[in-house]
Amino acid sequence: MSAASGLNSGQSDRKRNLISLFKVLLAAKPTKSHENKNEISCFFVGFAAIFINCYSDSSDDAGKKFHMGDKKDSSTFTGLNWPPLIPGILVKRYKRFLAEVNLNGGKIVTAHCPNTGSMKGCCESGRPVYLSFHVNPKRKLKYTWELIEMPTSLVGVNTLVPNRLVFESVKAGLVPELSGYETVEPEVKISAGTRIDLALTAEDRKRCYVEIKNCTLVDNGVASFPDAVTARGLRHITELQALVDSGCRCVMFYFVQRMDAEVFKPADHIDSEYGKGLRRAVKSGLEVLAYDVAIDLNGIKLNRKIPYEL
Repeated sequence: MSAASGLNSGQSDRKRNLISLFKVLLAAKPTKSHENKNEISCFFVGFAAIFINCYSDSSDDAGKKFHMGDKKDSSTFTGLNWPPLIPGILVKRYKRFLAEVNLNGGKIVTAHCPNTGSMKGCCESGRPVYLSFHVNPKRKLKYTWELIEMPTSLVGVNTLVPNRLVFESVKAGLVPELSGYETVEPEVKISAGTRIDLALTAEDRKRCYVEIKNCTLVDNGVASFPDAVTARGLRHITELQALVDSGCRCVMFYFVQRMDAEVFKPADHIDSEYGKGLRRAVKSGLEVLAYDVAIDLNGIKLNRKIPYEL
């Protein structure tokens, strides 16, 4: 499965984030000093790209149950392949959704940045980056930023990758801690405003809910989440804790989208409330899993379980 085809099936996640992304964009709207019409037009490009990306493809796995542990799946699924990648140098990331990139040959292009986090530690100007190119005529931005090359690792930028890769890996029986179930269902609604990334079921086991968090912040071998204050992330912890209290198994899965982490810790120095909430939920029975990846210019796959410290 290519990363392109895999990511297209994550439409519901993009739809779910559409409103919050629009609010972020409005917060970064041009000031009165931006008199140039082209600058003002660029303000709307990020939201347009996200809107089209959300609704231009009807494929969606949400609400569907898939059988797990098929021997054919486990022997054939080896990860996601990137679409053809175009190298360049990052000039700057701005308004969260946009990145200016200098392609080989000196051409400057504006690429869609599919990451709403702060990207602390993985968006340095002057670093090598890799873009994918899309011919969809409905897209305002033809390029998507996929990877950045940091001194100690390639880092995956696209936040659509974690859900798809973890889903496929779990379905293929490649995550031992989440094996032994009969079905896996992505994007499961648990309340009026919340969907959990995966639900695993079996007749002889508790229903298991898995929430996947993308982690790109690594400092001196320590992977941390979140990279910005996240009320939404804290709400997920609270709702998972409630599910644990009701008798379900719940797992917070931290997907470290790079290869230079030795341990995972909550980023208390960025969001202390998130760290407190996580520790409280773990004491009540919430489980934590952290995995890094093997990543190169061909593709990405789950690599190894890394320890965590709370």
